[in-house]
Amino acid sequence: MTAEAQSRFYDELLALVAPHGQEHLLAFWHELDGPARQSLAAELRQIDYGLVHALYRQRDPEETSPGELLQLGGSPEAYCLGRGGGGFSPEQGRRRGLVALEAGQVGVLLVAGGQGTRLGFDYPKGMFPIGPISGKSLFQIHVEKIVAVSRRCNARIPLYVMTSDATHERTVEFFAERRRFGLPPEDVSFFCQGAMPAVDSGSGRILLAERGHVALSPDGHGGMPAAFRQSGALRRAADRGLRHLFYLHVDNPLVDVCQPEFLGYHLLSGSEMTTQVVRKHDPRDKVGNVVRQGGGLRVIEYIHLPDHAASRRKPDGSLEIWAGSIGVHAIALAFLERMAASPDALPFHRACKKTPYVDSAGRQVTPAAPNAIKFERFIFDLLPKAQNAVLVEVDRQRHFAPLKNASGEKEDTPETVRCAMIALHAGWLRQAGAEVAEGVPVEISPLVALDAEELAERIAPGTRVTEPTHFR
Repeated sequence: MTAEAQSRFYDELLALVAPHGQEHLLAFWHELDGPARQSLAAELRQIDYGLVHALYRQRDPEETSPGELLQLGGSPEAYCLGRGGGGFSPEQGRRRGLVALEAGQVGVLLVAGGQGTRLGFDYPKGMFPIGPISGKSLFQIHVEKIVAVSRRCNARIPLYVMTSDATHERTVEFFAERRRFGLPPEDVSFFCQGAMPAVDSGSGRILLAERGHVALSPDGHGGMPAAFRQSGALRRAADRGLRHLFYLHVDNPLVDVCQPEFLGYHLLSGSEMTTQVVRKHDPRDKVGNVVRQGGGLRVIEYIHLPDHAASRRKPDGSLEIWAGSIGVHAIALAFLERMAASPDALPFHRACKKTPYVDSAGRQVTPAAPNAIKFERFIFDLLPKAQNAVLVEVDRQRHFAPLKNASGEKEDTPETVRCAMIALHAGWLRQAGAEVAEGVPVEISPLVALDAEELAERIAPGTRVTEPTHFR
């Protein structure tokens, strides 16, 4: 590129950022080589500067006023897995869910954009070896469940994996190296979620992570509808006849993927979005709080729910705000198409975090306190917009063991997750008529059984387990 062309290139970028007071993003332009300039230019062009400015100045939608809290209806109604509700029995739910699965109307959407940084694991979190005996990754456990349900229903269930810039390439490689854990190539798709710049909390100026790179971070799991549509995956899902998606996050290996009864309640109720919840043990449980508001449902993050509201109790002593979302949903594809077509369907939320950056002198700064605002969207903000949205209560011990923290922390560690998996599988074995010695770790591959009833058909009566065993 000639000097004159380089000058025009710079002037075009300056004209892009200057009206928004972001000229500092080009402070080190003349120090960069050609490829670095191209990379920075691509990042600058993808930013919606007007949106960033508006978000910096707006009130966070999660800042619920005391008056608004008084309007919350409190306890929502819910179906209960294994017990039914809404006039439907568990068997009716199971049969309806199986009909949809057998007809090839259900796909799986796995959110896997997170790194394992908090675990001390320098790879995508989905690659973390969580199997108590097998060492299987989170990815493998989830995909084997899809394969097992596909075989049980004699139908193909496609998987859509949402990654981030930080995890995309390695995730795609990991699946390819392991032949997609048994799924055919045409049934596995990857798409990358969007990104938003971090801004200085005091000035609103977009931060540079390096002299030639903007401080970008994923736009949250609520960025899924837009990314799913922009990647073409939404259109392809509709073209192959899908009508519903089973949505989950990669960090919870206890998710009962495509559970027929859960899907059945979603379908029988005519719901556009159905959410799994657990009963909270403590008012301050770190889960999203599902509450009634008007004629619909809303989720309030635990950090935004005041103690006096979280602690409210009903006459029987139980928590009024009892339902904790675990990030497992069934979503109608037509609803997702409608939401993806609307740029304002999901609000952005603000989070103040410690974010390394390059200062005006080009020095790398690692802040000791939160210094930047990051903007994220949350998928649960779709819930108030969905017609006939319903909840399905599931048992925490059987369905919820998220992997979030490193060993040594109090909860949600590799050790607590593995213990939950062992307890679940030992329970299945005992229900199936086996004897399991106390303290002996066991693990059951999804390809062997997805529940105690199926396991009873696969093991001999009176089976005794006295040493660590992986049923595979």
